[in-house]
Amino acid sequence: MPKLRGEAFWRETLRSAHYVVAPMVDQSELAWRLLSRRHGAQLCYTPMLHAQVFLRDANYRRENLYGEACPEDRPLIVQFCANDPEVFVQAALLAQDYCDAIDLNLGCPQMIAKRGHYGAFLQEEWDLLQRMILLANEKLSVPITCKIRVFPEIDKTVKYAQMLEKAGCQLLTVHGRTKEQKGPLAGVASWEHIQAVRKAVNIPVFANGNIQCLSDVEECIRKTGVHGVMSAEGNLHNPALFEGRNPLVWEMAEEYLEIVQKYPCPLSYVRAHLFKLWHHTLQVYQHLREELAKVKTLEGIVDVNRELKLRCQEEIAHQKDGEKPKEGLPFFHWICQPYIRPGPKERCKENGASETEKGVRGKRALEEEEDGNSELLSKNKQKKKLRNPNKSFDPSLKPKYAKCDQCGNPKGNKCVFNMCRGCCKKRAFKETADCPGHGLLFKTKYEKSLSWQSSQRVIQNPDTSRRRDVDGGETAVLEAAENS
Repeated sequence: MPKLRGEAFWRETLRSAHYVVAPMVDQSELAWRLLSRRHGAQLCYTPMLHAQVFLRDANYRRENLYGEACPEDRPLIVQFCANDPEVFVQAALLAQDYCDAIDLNLGCPQMIAKRGHYGAFLQEEWDLLQRMILLANEKLSVPITCKIRVFPEIDKTVKYAQMLEKAGCQLLTVHGRTKEQKGPLAGVASWEHIQAVRKAVNIPVFANGNIQCLSDVEECIRKTGVHGVMSAEGNLHNPALFEGRNPLVWEMAEEYLEIVQKYPCPLSYVRAHLFKLWHHTLQVYQHLREELAKVKTLEGIVDVNRELKLRCQEEIAHQKDGEKPKEGLPFFHWICQPYIRPGPKERCKENGASETEKGVRGKRALEEEEDGNSELLSKNKQKKKLRNPNKSFDPSLKPKYAKCDQCGNPKGNKCVFNMCRGCCKKRAFKETADCPGHGLLFKTKYEKSLSWQSSQRVIQNPDTSRRRDVDGGETAVLEAAENS
């Protein structure tokens, strides 16, 4: 069948999806997608997958996609991060039979994306992005889509979107924040940018940003004219967001834990989801927050969830008439509701810092902070410092690794090609060469194979070999006689 494009793809394959669950690293796994679909989500994305790892690691493919095949989990879009056209397309070819489209992540603003050179840190490299999308559009049997962040300038954002459309992108998700807007600096997403993109392109557009409840979804569609709205944090704190409900937290938590029993996932994913769902309640019961952080089994997490439910039910039983939610919350803490991320000023006040010290500090400590001052270190780094007092976090003291000539990962110190093991293996195999530094002996093994095959022929045909030797000896004698 011909590959559907643009509006036809959104209407027929994606079933005119308006309510979309975002790709979230370690958080939009199968169990959570199924929970979200039960409560109004019409389209889901996988967590961001690393194209290079997906291509070379069969276990990674099985754990993140192949082992999660489920008829209820459609329509589904698989998202990859990548910075190489061939790697991206080869990984996508391995994934296309398990999804309805392949998405290229051009929106991740985190430090790991900067180090790996992917996500939002590719948004200035238009030639590279064109090559990646053109090749994917040509080779894949499913459509290629993109998720982007905006530039500060609306005009540049519009040209960026038009370039991606021209290259072959069939659906565009626009997060209305720049790559610098993250953590405590996230601020408000610009629907004005999203509206301008929607008017400038002829492919479906999804909006992302500022979504905390169903009324936000409806207002966003009305103001921007987009085809659908994507939610990330809003969905994590209230998986029934697209139903327009604010259910009891333990109802959602218990339903999610039941799904996890059927479709297991790493314990860290489950714990992270319960931290989000119970966020406001765990501010009240701090000791249970610590219990949830320490627990090592799914059964232990179920027990903590049950204890939290009992505490909340006790509160409800002793609640006075006319009592209102505390801490300025719209609902009582045991009801699913949005979490408003504090800005730099509010966060400093939470941490007890004076306003003069507010200096743009995020949830994690700044990477530029000086070593030795434990007050400036994040809690995680302080714990490491307690375990090892001599540990240094000074970036200048970190070992500098030479990069692979091919992909930018650290190269092997003794590699004859100056590459990482993955790239070295491909080249050594292609050129039938050896790399002792990585223990790759393609040339040696090939030569041994030829030698063994030759010895086998001698063993199988000794008379023929002997005649060849005699004939060769006679010829040599005749040649010598002639020359004399």
